[in-house]
Parts: sequence; structure tokens; C-alpha cells
Amino acid sequence: MTNFKNIIAKEISKIVNIQEKELETYIEVPKDSSNGDYAFPCFRLAKELKKAPPIIAEDIKEKLKIEGETIEKVEVVGGYLNFYINQKLLTKEVLTEISKKEEYGKSDIGKGKNIVIDYSAPNIAKPFHIGHLRSTVIGGALYNIYKYLGYNTIGINHLGDYGTQFGKLIEGYKLWGKEYNIEEDPINELTKIYIRINQLCKEDEKVLERCRMNFKLLEDGDPYCKEIWEKFRELSLKEFQRVYDLLGSKFDSWNGEAFYSDKMPEVIQILDKTGKLVESEGAKIIDLEDKGINTPCIIQKSNGSTTYATRDLAAILYRARNYDFDKALYVVSYEQTLHFKQVFEVAKLLGLDEKYTNGLKHVPFGMVSLSTGKMSTREGNIVKLEELLNEAISRAKSIIEEKNPDLEDKENVAKKVGVGAVIFNDLSNSRIKDEIFDWNQILNFQGETGPYIQYTYVRTKSVLEKAGYIPQIEEIKFDKLGDESSKNIINLIYNFENILEQVTQKEEPSILSRYLIDIAKSFSNFYNDNKILVEDKDTQNARVYLTYSVGKVLKIGAKLLGIDMPNKM
Repeated sequence: MTNFKNIIAKEISKIVNIQEKELETYIEVPKDSSNGDYAFPCFRLAKELKKAPPIIAEDIKEKLKIEGETIEKVEVVGGYLNFYINQKLLTKEVLTEISKKEEYGKSDIGKGKNIVIDYSAPNIAKPFHIGHLRSTVIGGALYNIYKYLGYNTIGINHLGDYGTQFGKLIEGYKLWGKEYNIEEDPINELTKIYIRINQLCKEDEKVLERCRMNFKLLEDGDPYCKEIWEKFRELSLKEFQRVYDLLGSKFDSWNGEAFYSDKMPEVIQILDKTGKLVESEGAKIIDLEDKGINTPCIIQKSNGSTTYATRDLAAILYRARNYDFDKALYVVSYEQTLHFKQVFEVAKLLGLDEKYTNGLKHVPFGMVSLSTGKMSTREGNIVKLEELLNEAISRAKSIIEEKNPDLEDKENVAKKVGVGAVIFNDLSNSRIKDEIFDWNQILNFQGETGPYIQYTYVRTKSVLEKAGYIPQIEEIKFDKLGDESSKNIINLIYNFENILEQVTQKEEPSILSRYLIDIAKSFSNFYNDNKILVEDKDTQNARVYLTYSVGKVLKIGAKLLGIDMPNKM
């Protein structure tokens, strides 16, 4: 499709002597469509040109030779240049593109680039709770969108399957394993052991020391510790898979922390050779004060066991060598910000090409807490994700029973609506915001929610069913879509690929979520303002095709977020 931003930037660059690629990044889409389709803020040029923005805008407008078939008019409003696109031309471009591409908005801008996304990463032998939901759905949405834009994307579930917690579980299992039915209900029973051993560790320092020693034995390959650990891991993964099946989550790699156990000696060896690895109270650390980080990065504990940092550094080395990544994203809560600052700084000492160390990026998100406070597995104060998803499905089914009891395939529709509501709730606001978990809010089926988008999609399907056909693009008279509500939809659909690019630029799926709400609202306005099935065949064809286009974009956009659309509700 025509890149109108590029056309505008190209013409302005001839006047202000700034490269068009840079100018293109300045161009905005006005919130109020009465201010044009695109706006160029002249404030950005004031310092360089030493003039007031409104004067700059008038000067540029005078010299611009852009008005014609593509750009209908240019207006100056304050310090802005507002550009109005030929609506008939835009409508033709958008609908023709929709007719040609099954996967509208898909592109190959990422061709030849490798993106590694590290997300979800629940801890083995612990409940998969709502705190893990955020990483799973944010990472999953980014994975889908990067892939849709042509990037070679590798999704990694970096399982928490190593560390002192396993030393604790092994100790608890040694003490009380026969009291618990781990085969029957692994996660719940292991959680009980974990809570119990933590309590004992608080009361008895010697027990805590034995737990630490168990992990050291596990690292050293002790057969008994390794056998128990493997059993915990296998049972946990079976439990986790049920949740992933409900969410539709898939990964290219399940290499967790334990995978790097034989790769950490190399990391320690490389760091040792730099002279930066020093001893402190028996532990080996990297001092980062000269990098503005006051807390040192611990590489090896005083008892010789490794840390999260060591394993993450081994993972960076492995991923650089095996995936040749351009960007490696870590979708992990903001509580780990210091950890990633330390690890990314130490990674510069591993002798890797700058391409890799520059491509490391922490994608932080806010925490999920209960209205009663922060969740903690140690205290047993959690909401299990599987229970939440099943409750959402159950509530969705109740609403369907009440509003449409004769609906076919109610179980499947309830699953799509319930799970979709949970996913959309998580992705609808900026990822950095903290969330207080509230059953009523997360399962609210009114307003700007996943079910609202699904309902709008179902409405488009209903219109097409009543029409009984989808017209061919050759039958469309584009000037029949000149009303304001039609124009708003066309402009939004045109912007779809740009929205997906913005998501990857900011690693922010909520940009797509908000966009889908805007599309749904715009269609609601169009539906209320225009009768779609009318006597005039040309008008009906145009409106039916626009309805079809809205449904197509809603379905693609929702799928990229990880949400399935029902055909009926």
C-alpha cells in the first residue's frame, strides 16, 4: 500500500534539509480526524531553524508541492501541518489490499533478523499461579507479532528448574515424602512440602544449611538428588501443560536453568581471565560500581554453588552462539530490574560481539497482587492460574446459558470467551502497571474487554450471514464509503501494520489491544449510523465489504494476542 507518511516526509525533506527517514518518525496521526489524517509537528524544527513553530509551518506549506490526487489539502493549525488524504483513494487501497491478502498486515520487515523471547518460566514443583500469567501472555503476544512481521522468532520457556529451592524440596522430601501423595497431585503436595520446609528453615539454621548442601550435591551430579529432581520436573511439566493448552501457549525451547549447569564453568573461566572476578567473603563476584551499579553481581556462592546470574550469563553465551540473535527479550517482572542490569553489564565481559550485548533487553511488567496483599508460594497465598481460567470459562458459560441457551457448541464458545477475557484483561493496559487481581473486574463482560471485541466480531459474521454473500472487490464503488464513520474505520484498518510495528518498537502488546477496542467502537458507530442491507446494491456491496474487512482485522489482531474468536455467541 502507499506509504503516505513517506510521501509527506519526502516532500518536507526537500525544504528543511533533514533526511526523510528521520522526518517520517516525527509524523503523527491526530486523535481528532477533523485535524487531518496526518500531522507534522514543526516544534521539532524550531531550535534548528530558529523560528516559531507556526511560522515554520507557514513557510513549509508555501513551498510544498504536494497537493493533488494523493494529498487533497494541507492546513496549518498552530505549529502543525495537517495533511488530508484523498479518501476515495485510501478506501480503494485498503479494501483492495484486504481482498488480496489472507493475512492482512503481515510483512517481511523482519526478514533475516533473529529474535529470542524468554517468557513464562514458571518454577518447577510450584503452582502455576496468576503471577505467571503476565509473562506468559505478554511474551506470547510479542512472539506472535514479531513472527507475523517476518522475524525469525524463538520462544524460550526458561523454566525455574534449579536453585536452592530444590535443595529445600529435596530435604523436605527426605523428611516427609511418604506422608504426601506426590504421584496423584504433584504440585499441591510439593507446595505443602515447600511451605513446611520453609517454616522449619526459619526455625533451624542447620536445616537451611542442609538444604543449601542438597543443591550443591545436585549441581555435582549426586544420583539420589538428581533422581528426585528429575521426578519433580517431569510431574510439574505435565501439570503446566494443561494450563498452556488452555492458553494456547507454545514454545520452541524448554531449556530451563538446569540446561546450563554444564555450561557455567566456561562462564566462570572467561570472567576469571578478565581479572574482574574477585573473591568477597568466600564468594566470587564482579564489582560494578564503576558502571553505576552499587550491588555486586555474585557469580559463585561461598559453598561453590552458582546463582541465577551465572545461569543467565551461560544462557546468553549459548543463545548468541546458537541463535545468532539480533534482539534477546526477557519478559520478566520489574522486580528483576537490578538483576538484568547486572547480568547485561557482566555479559560485556564474555567476549561476545557488541551486536549481542546491545541486543539484550529486559521487558519488565508490573506485579499481580491480591486485594489482601502480595502473593507468596512460601506462605501458600496464591491464586492458581488453572483454577482462574476454569472459573472464567464457567462464568462465561453461565452468561451464555442465560442469554443464548440454544447456542450450538456452548462449551467451546465458553472456553474462547472465558480465556479470551483473562488474556485481554492482562494485555489491555500498559504492561508496566501493577495489577490488583479482582474476580469481578477480570471477568467483567461489559465495556472495553475481550468479550466486547469477540461480540463485535460475531456481529460482523451475523451481518455477512444475513447478506448471504461477500461481494468481489471489483463490485465495490469506493465513493459509497465517504461518510465519517466509514472513513474512521478505513483509516484504522490502513494503520494496522503500523500498529504491529509500534508493538515491536516498544515491546508493548497493549498498543494492539487498544487498537482493537478502537476498531470495535468504530464499527459500532458505523453499524448505528448506517443501515447495511439496503435497496441500493452499490451501497450495500460497499458496506458489506467494509463489515467483512472489520471482521478480518479483528480476528487477525485477536489471534496475535492469543485470543480465539467464536463465530457465534
